[in-house]
Amino acid sequence: MQLGIVSVVIIVLVEAFLLGLLAFYAGVAYRKKVAEAQYGSAEAKAMKIVDDGIKEAENIKREARLEIKEETYKIKNDLEKEVKERRNELQRLEKRVLQKEETLDKKLENFEKKEIQIHEKELQLKEVQEEVEGLKGQHLLELEKISGLTSEQAKEFLLKSVEEEVKHETAVLIKEYEARAKEDVGKKAKELLANSIQKCAADHVAETTVSVVNLPNDEMKGRIIGREGRNIRTLETLTGIDLIIDDTPEAVILSGFDPVRREVARIALEKLIVDGRIHPARIEEMVEKAKREVEVMIREEGENATFDTGVHGVHPELVRLLGKMKFRTSYGQNVLKHSIEVAQLSGIIAGEIGLDVRVAKRAGLLHDIGKAVDHEVEGSHVTIGAELCRKYKESAVIVNAVEAHHGDVEPESLIAVIVQAADTISAARPGARRETLESYIKRLTRLEEIADNFKGVEKSFAIQAGREVRVMVIPDQTTDDEMVLLARDIAKKIEGDLDYPGQIKVNVIRETRAVEFAK
Repeated sequence: MQLGIVSVVIIVLVEAFLLGLLAFYAGVAYRKKVAEAQYGSAEAKAMKIVDDGIKEAENIKREARLEIKEETYKIKNDLEKEVKERRNELQRLEKRVLQKEETLDKKLENFEKKEIQIHEKELQLKEVQEEVEGLKGQHLLELEKISGLTSEQAKEFLLKSVEEEVKHETAVLIKEYEARAKEDVGKKAKELLANSIQKCAADHVAETTVSVVNLPNDEMKGRIIGREGRNIRTLETLTGIDLIIDDTPEAVILSGFDPVRREVARIALEKLIVDGRIHPARIEEMVEKAKREVEVMIREEGENATFDTGVHGVHPELVRLLGKMKFRTSYGQNVLKHSIEVAQLSGIIAGEIGLDVRVAKRAGLLHDIGKAVDHEVEGSHVTIGAELCRKYKESAVIVNAVEAHHGDVEPESLIAVIVQAADTISAARPGARRETLESYIKRLTRLEEIADNFKGVEKSFAIQAGREVRVMVIPDQTTDDEMVLLARDIAKKIEGDLDYPGQIKVNVIRETRAVEFAK
């Protein structure tokens, strides 16, 4: 029974397996059929797409060919147009070249004709020249017969005549040009100096040899004198200055030729008056303090002078000597202020004529530097100043300007001449120097006497405040050539016998007059 059930089950399973297998194969066949149908459809679509692509490619190819044809046609037209233009341009150029060739041919033809004409004229001219030479020779022979001179003798005579005429005309022209040049130079120099003087504002005048110290009361005079005069003697001994105590109310006068010593005495005395303790030891202490203050003042004054004039790079020792010049005077004129004035004038004049203003100012400021130590060192202030400038490495132009400012050596540059002029202007201007009327009159009188003592002098006159002496000579006793020597001799005599600031012009005049009366 169980076996039969198993058999039934096995049979059912086998049938089920077979049914499943049939269903599987039926499904596979169906799927195959469907896949074949889909494949056929996809292949058809692919073929269609390929056909469409081929058609589209053909269209694109056709369009590209058309565009290429159009572009080629356009380029061809442009090239043909350009070639045509080039051909036209070449034709124009060729035409112009042909025209120029024709013109050159014509000019060449004309030139050849002119050359032939010139050659013919040269031949004619040569014939005429030969004819002229022949006639000239005949005329010379005739002239030699008439004049009795050979051609060489006549030529020499003519040359001498022409030479004399040329010499006379040359002398007249030279004299005329010299007179005109002197007149123009004189006007220009006067204008230049006038402008320079106007631009330089000088505010100082001559200085005296005394200083005044004000006192708080007259009782201070007794304290300054001290017991048996010991205070005043100590002060005078230490400073070298005379103290004048007279009836002048509330004032003491310090008298001395040395401004440095006078300044030391003034400062020391003012300090003693303020301090109130006046005795020899205190006086000695105050004098020493005053000396130190004056030394500082000297240094500051030198620096101020270089700053005011715009002169920089000066050696410190030269700056100190410049400051020392504040306490030096020449004919009563303060030497430092005079040097500053000369520097300013030199700079103005140099600027007017286009020279180096800085060098001119430097030379003007240092021109009297020797006066700072000329009372301590042997020699003139000119020599001392030049040596100081060499010692402290000043340039050759500056050294020459210092040496030449009083004419001791010849000026080697225009700067030296400018310093001479500025020095004279500063020294000669009104109020610059102090001179008594008596000494002034004596100098003018002596100036005229020197000129009158020379042979051939009729009369002499000192004019222009002693800056010029005008000498009238006797015409019969002095020739024009002797006038030059006479002027030089008078100038040398004045230089040797007189002391004077600046320079003196010697003007010798010779005049011949012929007078007659018509009756």
